[in-house]
Amino acid sequence: MLIVWRFVDGNRAHEKQSAALVSGLGELLGVESVRYCNIDCSRFRWWRAGALQRALEDAGAMAFGRPDFLVGAGHRCHFPLVAARRKFGGRSVVIMRPSLPISWFDFAIIPEHDRPPPLPNVLIIRGALSGPLPVRPFQAASGLILLGGPSKHFSWDPVALDRDIKQLAMSSINWTLTDSRRTPEFAMSKLSQPSFSTVPWRECPDDWLEQKLASVGHVWVTRDSISMVFEALQSRARVGVLGLPSRTPKNKVNLAIQRLVDEGVVSDLPREAQIFSSAPRQPLNQYRAIAAALLSRCGMGLLQ
Repeated sequence: MLIVWRFVDGNRAHEKQSAALVSGLGELLGVESVRYCNIDCSRFRWWRAGALQRALEDAGAMAFGRPDFLVGAGHRCHFPLVAARRKFGGRSVVIMRPSLPISWFDFAIIPEHDRPPPLPNVLIIRGALSGPLPVRPFQAASGLILLGGPSKHFSWDPVALDRDIKQLAMSSINWTLTDSRRTPEFAMSKLSQPSFSTVPWRECPDDWLEQKLASVGHVWVTRDSISMVFEALQSRARVGVLGLPSRTPKNKVNLAIQRLVDEGVVSDLPREAQIFSSAPRQPLNQYRAIAAALLSRCGMGLLQ
């Protein structure tokens, strides 16, 4: 039995990545061979005496037994993760480049665009980890457009987006348009086309995006959101990116997305939505590959 203590911080994007890693471990070792608990770090005050113990008690962590892996993503998880590792043992696994020294963790899973150092405890991924999607019938003629928003890497260009989305609307695909927390107010209503269905993120159930990605044949994502791009790549859909102006010439997110374009993994030409193959694409399954790499480095066997 593999015991995983999963440290969570209330940030859904962070929690999706640690959940993806746990899913990969379960697929490789067998779901019944992996037990995990979620330890809430969102209100954690690491400098207060007894704070770690209270968080572990609230999660029922000790009932699971001492951990084999302690997993977390996000700044709020770093100190609790290190403290629990020192007190209870196991192997600490931090996802994304940590704010603490990488040497403080047994393993660090870091996106290549964050320029990870060549250290023996570093595992490199592309973009963000995304877990398996539900099993749903594939609908080749359906499409999803995901709007991000302005960020420290990208400006928002409603004129260019309107042009590209109008190009997508010329295809025979049945499009659904949705936004996100960073999307400027009124952007979705201005960018929507008469034939589109629109679903504001505030009205979406928690699993709406995963359910939608599991079935659609085409996904287009604004270039600012590398996490949504890699969520889309976990689907069977053909994936495209909608251009936005880079704020700086040395834009690591832009370079990572451009590499996907150059390799033909995603498209940046909206007109190609009309000629994309209707055949399902193979999901990226990076969560499973990184879980296998982690187990291999620890000398743990896989499910036969």
